[in-house]
Order: sequence, then structure tokens, then C-alpha cells
Amino acid sequence: MPDLLIELFSEEIPARMQARASDDLKSLVIIGLVEAGLTYSGAAAFATPRRLALSVEGLSAASKAVREERKGPATTAPDQAIEGFLRSTGLTRDQLEARDLGKGQAYFAVIEKPGRAAAEIIAEVLEHTIRNFPWPKSMRWGAGSLRWVRPLHSIICLLTDEAGATIVPLEIDGITAGNTTRGHRFLSKGDIRVSGFEDYEAKLKKAHVILRTEERADAIWHDATNQAFANGLEVVEDKGLLAEVSGLVEWPVVLSGKIGEAFLGLPAEVLQTSMKEHQKFFSVRNPRSGRIEGFVTVANTETADHGATILKGNQKVLSARLSDARFFYENDLRVAKAGMGEWLDGLANVTFHNKLGSQRDRIARIAALAREIAPMVGADPAKAEEAAIIAKADLRSAMVGEFPELQGVMGRYYALAAGRAPEVADAARDHYSPLGPSDDVPTAPISVTVALADKLDTLTGFWAIDEKPTGSKDPFALRRAALGVIRLVLANDLRLHLDRLIDTQILRHKTAGNGDRKSAALLDAVLDEIADHGVFGAAVRAIIDQIEGDAPDWVQMVTHHTPDLSDSLVEFFHDRLKVFLRDEGIRHDVIDACLAMPGSDDLTLLVKRARALSGFMGSEDGENLIQGYKRASNILTQAEAKDGVEYSYGADVKFAEGDEEKALFAALDRAEAAIAPAMKAEDFGAAMAAMAALRAPIDAFFTAVQVNSDNQVVRRNRLNLLSRIRSICLSVADLNRIEG
Repeated sequence: MPDLLIELFSEEIPARMQARASDDLKSLVIIGLVEAGLTYSGAAAFATPRRLALSVEGLSAASKAVREERKGPATTAPDQAIEGFLRSTGLTRDQLEARDLGKGQAYFAVIEKPGRAAAEIIAEVLEHTIRNFPWPKSMRWGAGSLRWVRPLHSIICLLTDEAGATIVPLEIDGITAGNTTRGHRFLSKGDIRVSGFEDYEAKLKKAHVILRTEERADAIWHDATNQAFANGLEVVEDKGLLAEVSGLVEWPVVLSGKIGEAFLGLPAEVLQTSMKEHQKFFSVRNPRSGRIEGFVTVANTETADHGATILKGNQKVLSARLSDARFFYENDLRVAKAGMGEWLDGLANVTFHNKLGSQRDRIARIAALAREIAPMVGADPAKAEEAAIIAKADLRSAMVGEFPELQGVMGRYYALAAGRAPEVADAARDHYSPLGPSDDVPTAPISVTVALADKLDTLTGFWAIDEKPTGSKDPFALRRAALGVIRLVLANDLRLHLDRLIDTQILRHKTAGNGDRKSAALLDAVLDEIADHGVFGAAVRAIIDQIEGDAPDWVQMVTHHTPDLSDSLVEFFHDRLKVFLRDEGIRHDVIDACLAMPGSDDLTLLVKRARALSGFMGSEDGENLIQGYKRASNILTQAEAKDGVEYSYGADVKFAEGDEEKALFAALDRAEAAIAPAMKAEDFGAAMAAMAALRAPIDAFFTAVQVNSDNQVVRRNRLNLLSRIRSICLSVADLNRIEG
């Protein structure tokens, strides 16, 4: 069976597109070959800055002949139906067969497809792949119609077997497939003739081209770390940068340089970001001081002076870049040391959203919410408010304007320069976190407070203006914000009633910008009561009753509050929580069973209950008890519907007739005595264990006892006994929601 080698050689392919392009080449070609009837044993794709390559092993030499029979319409069917059938088969009417089916005749099409040589199929598939390749961006050049990411120069399409190598006949826009490629742009001359994949890879390496991306990355990292180690330094790991640089070079040559003394005082993050974004340099750190003192750059060629000229040019450009960064930083420090007032005032001119006001408006809301959250998190309210006010000040700084990814990081440096307390400065850096599922979660109380306030303000704001995520669209990253709240709450074991915080902040959004408010203090008093007692608390009504004259507009929003908006956001949190807990193996129906219990807006309580119930459901006792519970519930429901009464109390052991029935009474007494205090203490494991003890008595009861006895007194007593089973089990979780 032959092997196939494909190479598409072009001008430089952007590094960010290479991995996806090699995967697309592999999938498109393999799918096309398989659909055409060929088989293969293995395939691998490769990418360098100037080429995409594909190796397919064990390819069948030809496709098999295929004979297919297809039943068509009746011979008496309208011409339109028959013509449609002919079009789908590619046959003419005289090629159809009329067969008797007992109730009449119908047309049958016999389609025979002869086997085809692999070369013929490969040529078709590769041409279709090239002409329809899904580049994010592509271009035309010259007079041809072909589009490629950069001008395509040559194609290798080679079939190799025991008899030797054969070029697959293929021509696309004047480019004829052959068996030659080129090596490194500067370190190799002339064409390279190849006879198969192994020969291709070996000759490329001799021509200073490393075909495999991971091999180039390993070479870069090995040389970079060795050079740094020789100088007593270490390379700052950056997998994303390593992947990008591996896509920029075909023959990596690692060069090390030093950062000028004038720039060593810049924050490490500034040095790293400037070097990475502008020049694709790796940062080199002194492990003793933690300072960034050097850099590693990767050239794509070897030089007679061992890279000295390249390094000199890079250092010159780096000095210019870092001079800009130092200028930004020093000017920013002057503003910071003056108290950051210039930036805070300037945030009034930065629109957050046209319906949600400026960044300064948003900061005021976040600061107010932070004061309310602080006691729940164990933070000082005044410091939490202070941290919230200055957390986004660096958005107006020159450094963040140049490097937006440093927002928060620079905020910490500037807050410290302004004389703020370290924990307040840390909150400026940490309040954006966690940004993703792998991001660290803040644990310092003030950082947690401001991070929660920031994310809750974002969510409640967009809910208030009805800009919720829909389907796959989430332009404001609200799903990420909700997951951030969940991770902050769970990682810090916080006990928060989200519905009260949501109600408070939604009201702030609804009343924002209302110039007719009689008293900001009055509004704050109402919001405090809402946060503590809920929207319909009596104290809220009492505060509103104190208003003399015409009531402010926002009073209407309080007195006619509808819970739909806040309920919708709480449900959104619950949906995100289900996704978050899926990795723990906790089923959605288990979470639903816990959501039906009181306090479901307390995420920590909810998760503790769900984890305990999930563990219980994973046991044999749990599965069997659920079946016993559902049997009891079904019998009880049917009896209540039939009798038109509710059997919810009055079971008395004196009417029990057998040992199994008496044993169940005793087991329910023990379970009830254990479950109630366990639930009050939130010891859900103990509650589940007590419930598990009911499994055997319930099984024995249903085995030995007929519930619907002819004796009506006994029957009613037994139905009330089933009601006890139901109520005790439902006190732990809504088991009706458990599937199966």
C-alpha cells in the first residue's frame, strides 16, 4: 500500500494560523479520500513558516467498485417525481428497471461505480482542498483566481510504494505538482528533490529546516534555559509565546541579551509585556532578586558573527521601546503620587455602556455595593469602598493605554505610589480575577469584596437593560462574570444571599441618573434594608412612609418590585453552577433536587448539599432508597387523588400489624430525630447517612405489607406512614427531581 506526501510551499504563513491550517489540511484531505473510497493506516500534518505538509501512510492503491440499488417512484407516478429521481441518480429513464412489487410496479436504479486509482482521487481531493481552504484571511496574486494565505509557489504530491515514487498529476493555476521543495531561505540554495516522507524530513533538516513544530519549540526552550542557567538566571515560562515564536522560525537560533541598567527599575510586568508584545522576546529573571534583567530572542538564521549583529540591532530597538515604557511609567507615577484624582475625574469621560453610564458612574455603584458585601466577607467596609473607588483608576494611565493587558497590575503599583494600604492596592490588581477557569481566585478579604462587587454590578447592569446572553452570543462576557462570582464564593467558602445583593444593585441601576431623587441618604437607607431583609421588608415600607410631599420616582420601583428580573439572574447563576459542577461528576438532576430546597441563592450551602446528595446517590443504599421513596410517593399520590384527601399526618404505631410495619415506624422515628438537627447544623453527610438507614426497613415493609388493606383504618394509617416517608426524605432534598 502506498504512502502519500503533500507539501504546499508558500510565502510566510502567520504563526497564529499555522496550527489550525495543518489540522485543516489533514482533516479535509483525509475526509475527501475516505469519502471517495480509499483507506489509510495513519496520517500526520506539519507546519513551518513557509509550508504545510501532510504524510498519509498505508493508503489503498485504488477504491473498490461499488454497486448500489435504489428504489424510486411507482411507474405510474407523475413525470415530475420520476424526473427528480433521475436527477438524483444521474441516469436516464431507459436505464431504470421496472419491477413488480405486488401492488404495482416501481422504478429501480442500479448504479455501478467502478474503482478508481488513488492518484486520480488524490488529485481531485487536493485541488478541492486548496481551492476551498478555510483561511481566516487569504489573498490573490498575479492574474490567477487562486486564493491562499500568501502566494503559493509549489506543490509536492507524491505517492511512494515498493516500486518507487510517483508524482500525482495535478495542476492548479499554473502550479504543477512535483517532487521538489526548498530549504531555508538564507541557509540553503537550490531545489531539494524528495522521494517520500522520511527522505523529505531528513533533507529539510540538512537544508536547515526543522519540520516539526514541537521539535522547534523544544530546541528553543532547551537552548534558552541553558544559556540563562549559565549566567545564573532563569527564563520566565510563557507557553503562548513559545508556540508563537516556534511558528516564526524554521531554523531557530537562540540569542541572549541584557537589559540596560536604566530600565531595570521598571516593574517586571512592564518589561515582560513590552518585550513580548513588541519584539517576541522571552524575559530572563534573576531568581535571587526577582528582577527581569535579560531577554532571549530567537533568530531564523546563523551568522558568521554568531548573532552579534542581530543582537545589537535587537538591543537598540529594545532600548527605544523601553524608553517609551519608562516615559509612560514616570509620568503615570507623578499622577499617582498626586492622589490619582486626575484619572478618577477623567473616568467620567469614559463610557462603560451607553445605557449604563460612564466608568465613574459604575465605580460609584461598585463602591456602594462593596461596602455592603464587606462585612459578609470579613473585610473592612471603609477600605473596601476605598479599594473599589481606585480599582479602575489606571484605565486612564498612559501605560495601560499602551498595554491594556496590564490593567489592574499597574493599578496596584500606582496605588502603592499614592500611599494606599497594601491590601487596598492588591485589590486593584486582583479585582478582575478570576478571568477564566484556570485563573487564580483572590483570597484576601478586600480583593474578594471588590471582585464580587465588580462582577455583580456588571451582571445586574446588563440584566437591568435586558442585554442577557443568548445562545452562543455573549458579547459582554457575562457567563465568565457569573463563573467568576461562583468561584469566588466557593473558593472562599462565603455565605452570601445573592438574591438580596442582586436586588440591591438592580435598584441602583434602575435609579441611576434620576436627578429628581429627594435624598441620596434616603435611597441608601432603603438599599441597606433591601440588602439585609429583602425588597418587601417592613423597614423598607417604613422608610418610604417617612417621605413628605411627592415621592421620588424610584419609590415606584421599590413598591412595585417584580422578582422576575432578579430571579432570572439567580437562575443564570444556577445554570452556570451546573456547568461548573459537571467536572466533579455531579448530575444536573441532583443539583435540581437541591435547588428546590430553601436558601438556593446561597451557593456555598447549595454546593455542600449537592455534593452530599451526589455521594449518597452514588451508593447502593442511595439508589435503592430512591426507588423505595418513589414507590411510596406514587402509591400515596394515587390514593390521595382517588380519595380526594391529603394523607399527611396521623400515622400511629398502635395500628401496625406486623414486625416489618412496626420496624418502619421505629426507623422513621430514628431518622427524623437524626435528620432534623443535622440539617439545621448543615451536616448533610449525617443527614444522608440517617436517610440511608431507611433503605432496609422500607424494602422490608413493601415486601411484607399490602398498603391498600381492606381494613380502612389500617389503610389510612399505612398511607399516613407513606406520607412520613415522603416528608422525611423531602426534608433533605426534593427527591422527585432525581431521574430514573
